Amino acid sequence: MRVLALDYGSARCGCAMSDPTGTIVTPIPAVPRAGTRRGLQALEELVRERAVERVVVGLPLSLRGADTDQTRETRAFAERLSLKLGDAIPVEMHDERFTTRIAQGMPGPFTEGEDSRAAAVLLESWLATRSR
Repeated sequence: MRVLALDYGSARCGCAMSDPTGTIVTPIPAVPRAGTRRGLQALEELVRERAVERVVVGLPLSLRGADTDQTRETRAFAERLSLKLGDAIPVEMHDERFTTRIAQGMPGPFTEGEDSRAAAVLLESWLATRSR
């Protein structure tokens, strides 16, 4: 199953894709202003073009696991995206604590930005949780 992970931010939304087997995760270009009408349209096109079967949105909880203003904004974004994609493409949320920090420490040259690397870390975590 091909999965798209999103590290939502109001300025840009990091993106990462899994291969159909759920083995390889690849950061892809971020989508600017994903919460806008144009941004949601770009995500819908990405889902269609890449034959995405599920979308995982990073849930930015506080270190104690509580909701913050960013958590509420991200939940609202995920709901709008879910309505845009319809019932055929499930949208779910997954704890993204520490994904940005882990992405910052990744060695090697990367063509995609930090937000998309964080989305890749998120997707690897989600896939690992599903395989248990």
